[in-house]
Amino acid sequence: MKKAEYFSPVVTIFDQDGNVDINGNKVVYEHLINGGVDGIVVMGSSGEFFAMSMEQRKQLIDVAVSCINHRVKFLVGTGCMTPKETVELSNYALQAGADAVMIIGPYYFTLGAQNIEWYYDQILPQIQGNVFLYNYPGGSGYDLTPEITLRLLRKHKNLVGYKDTVDNFGHTRALINATKGEFPDFIVMSGFDESLMHTMLSGGNGCIGGLSNIAPEICSAWVKAINAGNISEIEKYQKIINSLMNFYTINEPFLPAVKTAMALRGLDISTHCLEFNPITAEQVQQVEKILKDNGLK
Repeated sequence: MKKAEYFSPVVTIFDQDGNVDINGNKVVYEHLINGGVDGIVVMGSSGEFFAMSMEQRKQLIDVAVSCINHRVKFLVGTGCMTPKETVELSNYALQAGADAVMIIGPYYFTLGAQNIEWYYDQILPQIQGNVFLYNYPGGSGYDLTPEITLRLLRKHKNLVGYKDTVDNFGHTRALINATKGEFPDFIVMSGFDESLMHTMLSGGNGCIGGLSNIAPEICSAWVKAINAGNISEIEKYQKIINSLMNFYTINEPFLPAVKTAMALRGLDISTHCLEFNPITAEQVQQVEKILKDNGLK
């Protein structure tokens, strides 16, 4: 089994006026690095990239590059609605110092297989560095299938990884089986925290999971247990992660609950989200209970 890694798709901290909170984001990056995560993904879905202007995105990249400073691996979500914007933002991030970019395709219209492949064929040759594909059918409206991925791998040498955010683990298993024989170094990461161990046992590489924003020390301890082959510790942390998965169901979307949990754990951050209401008093109580039940408060 390969060495497991846990990357955090970090939340973005905004002030009450919707501006990028530079100090607040630095607080979160330090929280994650001190908590032991292997990498940080800025402007994934947890980072509210879809509501940010191009100027805000570039500002946040600059803040993150300076603060993270190669202490852990650093990826940037750069998927935009047009190929031109995606290429522009991707090259900005890579030139600034990102290790790779992570790209979800255009959303709103459902794309068929031919158009999905066409989109990535347009942008990958123009991107001057490593690229992860981001498959999130619940957000994009379509599936970046194992078959499409294999065809893209055969054409584009800078395609190095894939985040699979799906409920059906069979999809991730099929992706691993389709790609790893021909491309053994291709990185496959689960998009849901609870699937980390399943991903590793199937030949994948780890997880890019949002619970790490709340409890990076739990996530990193789980990875250490997996890499050490400590079955009792693996089971212990799997059960904790299974319990923490309840954070995803408190509110739709889950981001206000995650930011609230982080603040309740002592991070000096604003919980403001760009397009989502704060959670209710009753939901705050649910957050507090999950934290308490798992020894996090």
